[in-house]
Amino acid sequence: MLAAAGCGKEEQTYHPTLGDQPMGMAKEYIFGVHPLHNPNRLLELYGPVVDELNRNVHGAHFKLEASRNYEEFEKKLYAGHFDFALPNPYQTLNSLQHGYRIFGKMGDDDNFRGIILVRRDSGIKLVADLKGKAVSYPAATALAATMMPQYFLHVNGLDVNRDIENLYVGSQESSIMNVYLGKVAAGATWPIPWLTFQKEHPDIAATLEVRWQTGTLPNNGLVARQDMPPQLVREVGKELFALQLSEPGRTMLAKLPISRFEPADAATYAPVEIFLQRFTAEIRPLDR
Repeated sequence: MLAAAGCGKEEQTYHPTLGDQPMGMAKEYIFGVHPLHNPNRLLELYGPVVDELNRNVHGAHFKLEASRNYEEFEKKLYAGHFDFALPNPYQTLNSLQHGYRIFGKMGDDDNFRGIILVRRDSGIKLVADLKGKAVSYPAATALAATMMPQYFLHVNGLDVNRDIENLYVGSQESSIMNVYLGKVAAGATWPIPWLTFQKEHPDIAATLEVRWQTGTLPNNGLVARQDMPPQLVREVGKELFALQLSEPGRTMLAKLPISRFEPADAATYAPVEIFLQRFTAEIRPLDR
């Protein structure tokens, strides 16, 4: 049986294969991915991508690191712990103030949206039906799975600071499970973890339905710390952006699931900046 609580370990690392590179000749770089999934699942999905980097980017050994929750990931990102990272768009913009630069992003922006789940037997049809009830989210700083759903509820007439109880439950899976267990009237997540959940737990997923979905924003970013050698960043980008060109690469991407990684820079995230300004003015302050 799934539990609604998050993983208890602070962080986990994936030790990738090195291909033909002797370990002693390769400098190690830490690649951090924000909590798209629980740590074990994240390492399982992104480990093959890191293996691909190690096979093709010579002189470098990449180690994938997963964090327990958003707070731990952000603490490490803003301290410059990661050499490369895949943050959400909010964290991506914040990382620019902490010594990082944007060089790419996940594709499929149409999937970067919030979704709000309810039980099929809940009787909840209108946003107003949530008044006086609890709603779950993975973390206060999750953009697609928290901020965008909260803004959606706000523009549809709900005072999210007074009309509902907001519960930040630690992970995407926990937000979904809280709905199934009846601990909340609705739970917010975003399409990628919901698709994964449906595949892995079809019986539980069948008791839930997507009641509302938000608009879209640019997807999660790829950032490199400013002191990374420019040639190394170019090589990492080249390998990630080419994954969709081979059958093995497409298989890796399908498990994430996305169709591609693609080049990006700070200007790509201008729509996110506009959204965050509106969110902080109308909903609640954020650490920027």
